[in-house]
Amino acid sequence: MHLATNRFVLRDFVDDDLSLFAAYRADPRSNELHGPEESDPAHAARLIQLFKTWAAERPRQNFQLATTLLDGSLIGCCGLRMKDAGTGRAELGVELDPAYWGRFGYATEIMKRLVDFGFKDLALTQIFGSTISVNARVSRLAGAFGATCLERPTPDWMAEKGWRRIEWRINRDEWLARSHDNSSRPKPLRGTAWKQDRVGAGH
Repeated sequence: MHLATNRFVLRDFVDDDLSLFAAYRADPRSNELHGPEESDPAHAARLIQLFKTWAAERPRQNFQLATTLLDGSLIGCCGLRMKDAGTGRAELGVELDPAYWGRFGYATEIMKRLVDFGFKDLALTQIFGSTISVNARVSRLAGAFGATCLERPTPDWMAEKGWRRIEWRINRDEWLARSHDNSSRPKPLRGTAWKQDRVGAGH
């Protein structure tokens, strides 16, 4: 699998990605918004093996991809996961190395490419994603796509920090209408207000 944008390549993971993948996930800024097990290098290794297993499945139901710069440098992870999401639906996640948070619209460019792939190539009818109530970056991204949102059951480790789990959704017809309307501008996210930092990957 190989998807390109102006600045990135989204491709299947290989074993050589492990060191950089594990390193950025162990960054304290990254695991502040993860469960405690997410920073373990062994967990990163298990994830890459899982992603490779998904890539080999036929028919393929989950696309969990390494995000690289055009020079091949790994800077994150992203994906569309259809298995267990329901007919015509997929969960989207975008995760960046904290060194690249907030940089030049990186997450927006990646997210738009995945949504476009999901609706146009996979013929999905709805794409959704999960985040937390302190994640303002996702609020801006999802709002730009005209997404709606709902509160979902919150894991204990999130609740202990006073956070809530949020799910955003966008339908195919809404996305295609917006993508063909060159005059449209980002609109506020409907349904809730969020506060602060990072794009959730939802592994």
